[in-house]
Amino acid sequence: MTTRIACLGDSITRAQFSADYLALLGRRHRHDRHDPHHRSHPPVDVHPTRFGVNGDFAYNLLQRLDTVVTNPPDVITVLIGTNDARASLPGYPVEQAMKRKQLPVRPSAGWFQQCLSDVVARLRAETDARIGLLSLPVLGQELDGAAAQASQAYSRMIAEVAATHEAAYLPLHERQTEELRRVDPPPIPYREATPAAVIGVLAQHTLLRRSLDTIARRRGLVLTTDHIHQNSRGATLIAEAIDTGLLTQST
Repeated sequence: MTTRIACLGDSITRAQFSADYLALLGRRHRHDRHDPHHRSHPPVDVHPTRFGVNGDFAYNLLQRLDTVVTNPPDVITVLIGTNDARASLPGYPVEQAMKRKQLPVRPSAGWFQQCLSDVVARLRAETDARIGLLSLPVLGQELDGAAAQASQAYSRMIAEVAATHEAAYLPLHERQTEELRRVDPPPIPYREATPAAVIGVLAQHTLLRRSLDTIARRRGLVLTTDHIHQNSRGATLIAEAIDTGLLTQST
């Protein structure tokens, strides 16, 4: 069985600065096909396609759905809202982001929810795909901190949109919260990832050949390299949420 998956999102889906959850998702099913003794469900030949753009807000995703609906896949995943949530935090450069991403209004929770609702409504109207909305990765790793609380609040809005449009809700935030509680990470305060900091991670990864996991470990971070972008542990939880929420249950 071949399943074409369109993965919609921002830089976490683009995977220039994050571990690649699309590759991890495909790898899970390649393992299943070649190892029938460990297969817990019928094999699925997964073909994920990347629709991630760095820095995107939900509004930006809404503007670029033509490329998805003109060749509809079997499954669509949506992982968007991290930048919307970040924009609600002190220290986030909102004005620069509005200019860079050509946002017509200042980001807000209500606008995010409306844009995401419009995204799902169009996907529903113009495709027959199974649609899954992922809750957000945890921002930072202090669960009682403002950043993590913002990602939780926006995740609740994602759950509401999923329920309204009868889309699958994929509880990524909840899985990552459980993982952080389980390992009890060091209380490292959230810091907004500046462009220089993000480029610094990329330079370490590409020029110094350090793995994203090594970068994360040196910083005492469990799921991310910079409080936002995912290391392999965080990306694995994304792949697992998609797999268990949309693929294994539908075969």
